[in-house]
Amino acid sequence: MRLQLLAIGQRMPEWVATGFAEYAGRMPRDMGLTLQALPNPTRSRAMDTSTLRRVEGQALLAAVPGQALVVALDEGGDVVDTRAMAGRLARWQQSGRDVALVIGGAAGLDDAVRERADWVWSLSPLTFPHMLVRILVAEQLYRAWSLLNNHPYHRA
Repeated sequence: MRLQLLAIGQRMPEWVATGFAEYAGRMPRDMGLTLQALPNPTRSRAMDTSTLRRVEGQALLAAVPGQALVVALDEGGDVVDTRAMAGRLARWQQSGRDVALVIGGAAGLDDAVRERADWVWSLSPLTFPHMLVRILVAEQLYRAWSLLNNHPYHRA
């Protein structure tokens, strides 16, 4: 199973790339985590926020690999604890399907992405900067893996 993080925005601060790489690099080979950063759409002054979300959503959906299970990251999604996340990760692994985790841009996630998603996941009721979500998702996936494998990283 491969985990692919699809996100809008290619020019991120170095600390974002470093943080993501730290946790992605800890994942085992049979559950590799990669990032596909999609370019921000060209935005004219006439483009409103809903149009921007729609254009970003179309790009994200086009980047989803064929039969991948789609997980949309959205503040309105399901909030789960670490044990529940580990259970989901185990089920994903057993399914044999790749997983595409989708993060929208600064304007949020388009409804079409949420509708296409097999699951909508909220990291917290708080709203996070979309660039920080890349790191948080990578860390939580690693934490879930470590719990499943009795690795000392997760001590709770």
